[in-house]
Amino acid sequence: MSLPATPDAFPQAFAAAWHSRDGAAIGTLFAEDAEFVNVVGLWWHDRARIAAAHDYALKSFFAETTLKIGTIRQRALGPDHALVQCRFTLSGQTAPDGTLSGDRQTVMSFVLARRDAGWIAVAAQNTDVVPGAETHVNAETFRAADYRNG
Repeated sequence: MSLPATPDAFPQAFAAAWHSRDGAAIGTLFAEDAEFVNVVGLWWHDRARIAAAHDYALKSFFAETTLKIGTIRQRALGPDHALVQCRFTLSGQTAPDGTLSGDRQTVMSFVLARRDAGWIAVAAQNTDVVPGAETHVNAETFRAADYRNG
């Protein structure tokens, strides 16, 4: 997978890599020493870990998902860096009990650096959108799921 030619094309490249179901394709969009924080705070510190985590998810509970691009915002951080934020809608996730879960919306933030081959992510943060809420409370109305423990 090639790097996007412009920062605002990065969300499309990420979605295309997602739909390939290949974590290595996602990994190619990230610098060797990139950082990635997922929606529950798992924090991966390099391309190999980012690729491995996505490969596992894309071949299991995200195997049938669709990632739809929504609003994209871009801010230049100088001539060779940019912040790109994108709202995504994720559909088709398999719940831990094997049922189909409801759609989720997230906002992903990508810090990008210009390279000869295109724009590459040096950091990313994915944040779930919780409609009607302004923060999280440690109560039974919000829970994270861990697929690793059955």
